[in-house]
Amino acid sequence: MINFNVPPFVGGEFDYIKQAVENKKICGDGEFTKKCNKWIEERFDAQKVLLTTSGTTALEMATILSDLHEGDEVILPSFTFSSTATSVVLTGATLVFVDIRPDTMNIDETKIEAAITDKTKAIIAVHYAGVACEMDTIMDIARKHNLIVIEDAAQAVMSTYKGKALGTIGDFGCYSFHETKNYSMGEGGALVINNPKYNEAAEILREKGTNRAKFFRGQVDKYTWVDYGSSYLPSDMNAAYLLAQLEKADEINDNRLTSWQYYYDNLKYLQKEGKIELPVIPEGCIHNAHMFYVKLKNLEERTDFISYLRENGVQSTFHYIPLHSAPAGIKFGRFDGEDVYTTVESERLTRLPMYYGLSDEDRAKVVEVVKNFFE
Repeated sequence: MINFNVPPFVGGEFDYIKQAVENKKICGDGEFTKKCNKWIEERFDAQKVLLTTSGTTALEMATILSDLHEGDEVILPSFTFSSTATSVVLTGATLVFVDIRPDTMNIDETKIEAAITDKTKAIIAVHYAGVACEMDTIMDIARKHNLIVIEDAAQAVMSTYKGKALGTIGDFGCYSFHETKNYSMGEGGALVINNPKYNEAAEILREKGTNRAKFFRGQVDKYTWVDYGSSYLPSDMNAAYLLAQLEKADEINDNRLTSWQYYYDNLKYLQKEGKIELPVIPEGCIHNAHMFYVKLKNLEERTDFISYLRENGVQSTFHYIPLHSAPAGIKFGRFDGEDVYTTVESERLTRLPMYYGLSDEDRAKVVEVVKNFFE
C-alpha cells in the first residue's frame, strides 16, 4: 500500500535531539527553539517568530492578541480545518463564513466586503494547499475597514505571494509543523508577528502570562505574572527535530515539487478530456507542493475513485467537511451570502499520496491506478 502521508525525516533529527538532552534543557525556549525561530525569521524576512506547541495554538495566540471578544465577528472560509474556527470561538467572537473560489479552494476575496458589519474585527485568510489567497485585495479591504488579518498558513511554509512569504503579509501568520505537514516536529507550529507592537504581549501570552522572556534578556531583574497567558512553548526536543528539517528545507521542497509536477504532467490529459480537474496556481503565487488533489465529477464518483485506489494499493483521502454545515459551525457562526462552491467543490475533491521521499516507482503506480480507473 502506498501511504497517503509519511512524516518527513532527513537523518539529522536524532543527533539534534541527543544534543538537546545533553544540554540538560529540554523545556521550551532552549537552544533549538531559538535556532528555529531565527531560521524562520531570516528565511522569510519575518519581523518576529515564536515557535508554538501547534498550528492550533498559534491561531489561538493570534486571535487573543487581536483582542477579539464576544460581540465581535470574524470573516473566514468554511472550507478549512476546525482549528481555524475554534481559535475564534475561544475568544467568544462570532464566525462569519463566506464562499470559496472554485479554482484555488481559498476564500473568495470578492465576497468579503459584503459580509462586513460594524461588528467585524478580523479576516482569516486560509492558504489552502499552500497556494496563496488573493492577498492584495484582502489587505486593501482590511485597511479600508480597519480590520486585522490573520493568515492561516498552516499548509504554506515556503510558499510565496508576489515574492513575499505567506504568513508575513497580514498582521499575524500561523504555521503548522504537524506530522502531516511539509516540515514536522510531530506536533508544533509557529506564530509570525508582523507588527512589532504585539511582540511583548505575545511573549507574555506564550509564557503563562509572565515577563519571563524579558528576564532572560536581562531587561528585568526578576519575572512575575503580569497578564493572562498560557503555555504555548514546545519542548526543545521537538524543536531539535524540526531544525534538522529546516536546514534541509530546499531539498524537501524540491523533492515534493518534483512529485507534484510529475502528477500534473501525467494527469493533465485527463483534465483535457474533461474527466478530472487539477489544482490551479494563480499568477504571482509560488506553492510548496503541500498536496496534490484531483476533483471528480461529484460525490458518488469520488467515493468510487477512493475505493478503487485503495483496492489497488493507493491511499487517497478527501478533505474538510465544510464547517458551516457542522454542528459547531451552526452553533457558533453563520454563512453570509450563498454557498455556491464551498459544499459542491468539497464533495468532489480528493488528495493523492504526497510526501518527502515519495519514490519514482510509487509516483508511477499512483498515476497508473488513476488512469486505470478512467479506462
